[in-house]
Amino acid sequence: MAGLITLGVDVGGTNIKLGLVDQSGKILTRTRLETKSFIRSRKRLMTALAEAISHLIKQQGFSRKNIRGIGLGLPGLIDVKKGIVTFLPNIPGWRNVPLKNFIEKKLRIPTFLDNDVNVITLAEWKYGAGRKYTNLICITLGTGVGGGLILNNALYRGEGYAAGEIGHMPLNEQGPRCNCGGFGCFERYVGNKILQKKAARIFRKKNIQFPDIYPLAKKGDRRARQFWQEAGEHIGNGLIGVVNLLNPRLIIIGGGVSNNLIFMKAKIEKVIRKRAMNVQGRMVKIVRAQLGDDAGIIGAQVLVEESYLGR
Repeated sequence: MAGLITLGVDVGGTNIKLGLVDQSGKILTRTRLETKSFIRSRKRLMTALAEAISHLIKQQGFSRKNIRGIGLGLPGLIDVKKGIVTFLPNIPGWRNVPLKNFIEKKLRIPTFLDNDVNVITLAEWKYGAGRKYTNLICITLGTGVGGGLILNNALYRGEGYAAGEIGHMPLNEQGPRCNCGGFGCFERYVGNKILQKKAARIFRKKNIQFPDIYPLAKKGDRRARQFWQEAGEHIGNGLIGVVNLLNPRLIIIGGGVSNNLIFMKAKIEKVIRKRAMNVQGRMVKIVRAQLGDDAGIIGAQVLVEESYLGR
């Protein structure tokens, strides 16, 4: 087993998930680090992260010689080549941070960084819903809408390592202002906060959550079904340009909203079939992500392996 273990790290605004992953993508053990205790100090958070990694390795009886590499997925813009965190919008103070260099100096283990949705995409492509597919798109529906692109069996990052921002493709020429500086963005129609505000109006319940709507929709509640149908229409419209441009065989949908894909899938497919170009629209298949909360840790293992291969 020596040399075949990867340490995967999934960095979020609330907590950081860490896990040791074997060469088949199986998580051997995992732990969690809350970020709120360190959120105001970048240095403290980086140090705590390095210490958590070191502790997890030693706890399992491994040494750094057993670790092929450390993979980190982070929610923001990453300079993959230099290993620099360019910007994390939801974690204060994270601009142009040389995280790769910091971790490697502390632990003397090869370290690789990428955007968290890219890492999730790698996981689903290698071990999840995208196995055996050469061209696919993975989108995550959460507070924001993220995207990852597998084109010709490789992750496509773009010239500035910023490709895949599906959430900021405009759905119309007007529309509501978006945090990215644009307006009418896909994210402004299906982001969690937008959908929850809409649900609060429809169901007249201020703090209603998506898990509260699921049983209603399952029982056939008209309002709940209509709510997800409308969300499905927006998602379908948001994907048409991607389908026409890239001609993927598969679109994987993950994130919290995807738990309700059963109520939206037919609508999404109908919109795409109706509005996308004929060849692209008929080829593409819509599926739900398979790896859930483990995708970030598992994808970090794929990131390390792909980085060693120079891809």
